[in-house]
Amino acid sequence: MNKKLVRSLLLGLGLTGSVMIAWRFVSRLKPLPCPAWMSWLLENPFTRGVMDAPLLVQRAGIKPGMRVLDAGCGAGRVTVEAAEKVGETGEVVALDIQPAMLEKARARSKQAGLDNVRFMLSALGEGMLPENRFDRALLVTVLGEIPDRKAGLEEIAASLKPGGLLSITEMIPDPHYQPIRAVRQLAHSVGLIETRVFGNKMVYTVNFRKPVQRKL
Repeated sequence: MNKKLVRSLLLGLGLTGSVMIAWRFVSRLKPLPCPAWMSWLLENPFTRGVMDAPLLVQRAGIKPGMRVLDAGCGAGRVTVEAAEKVGETGEVVALDIQPAMLEKARARSKQAGLDNVRFMLSALGEGMLPENRFDRALLVTVLGEIPDRKAGLEEIAASLKPGGLLSITEMIPDPHYQPIRAVRQLAHSVGLIETRVFGNKMVYTVNFRKPVQRKL
């Protein structure tokens, strides 16, 4: 590896680290969503292999024909992968609180030639999602950005079909990183049942299922 490349990598690491530290400091004062201009943080070489969209879609068990909610979709990195997986008979709802992020996701979907993605400008926890609609819901490094996390998970749980699955992914050094114990407590408090864990404490995905109500 030549010296110029090494310097570039070190500079990239330093820049990423500085941005993360500053963002984490600000986020402690108030939960803030990742700004649109910082969307590159989840799409840099240092997250490859552990945060790849195909991997997250696979972990969530997304299949053709499903209806999927990408909550806090950001720039649409996972949205596009999920939409390609569900195909023409499925649907993805890409939800975000920031118009600039939705524009990025919309442009990305258009570039991929997808017409099975619907975009929704909304915050989680405000009751805007339809009930019993989705087979799968994704929360990728988003949970810590929600001011009222329990209300947000309650809304997602209500939007899932009985037997539907919520897949939550967290990663250090995300400034809003949530430890798996806290995620479990939140999910269980809204009636979701843990089914599987992938990864480790640094980068993990944990899946929760909405119970199927039995007829008496």
